[in-house]
Amino acid sequence: MKNLIFFGPPGAGKGTQAKIISEYLNISHLSTGDILRKKLLEKDDLAHELNKIMSSGNLVSDDILNSIVASRLRNEASKGFILDGYPRTLHQSEFLENFLSETSNTINFIFNIEINFEILTRRIIKRSSVESREDDNLEVIETRYNEYINSTQKVSDFYKKKYAHIYHQIDGSSQIEEITKKIKEILKKT
Repeated sequence: MKNLIFFGPPGAGKGTQAKIISEYLNISHLSTGDILRKKLLEKDDLAHELNKIMSSGNLVSDDILNSIVASRLRNEASKGFILDGYPRTLHQSEFLENFLSETSNTINFIFNIEINFEILTRRIIKRSSVESREDDNLEVIETRYNEYINSTQKVSDFYKKKYAHIYHQIDGSSQIEEITKKIKEILKKT
């Protein structure tokens, strides 16, 4: 059983890599973005609130995400999982640490996919034209990137210090296949 976390700014390719690696390891890919987008389809009050938050580029509250992730992890923890888009804040990382401790689980690998803002912007605009995602426009991209730098980057740095032995920096400007190859090599070594 392997448990992984993928970090990286929006558009860095963490979702793409998490999906590929989840199939490779035969474990669940828990993408908070996908979970939240599915919730939006339910058209209830929470979905309406989430739509306002996400379409403006802001992050969903810690309490909402912690609740969603905890319920999913309870089902997946015994099989292994990949977290993609979580934890994004130090509060979420504390919640995750406590949850893992209470359920006798650990994180085995942490991958941080790094990419510069110009490449990232081109990628997201291209993705938007293919997937027709409303949250992929330049204003939202800048908001989400700044949110990442101001909060999630701190979480990634926290994990880098605390778990240096399982933390791996990945160059996100490479082609998808090259990034996947590098991640698989790291997974095979340990």
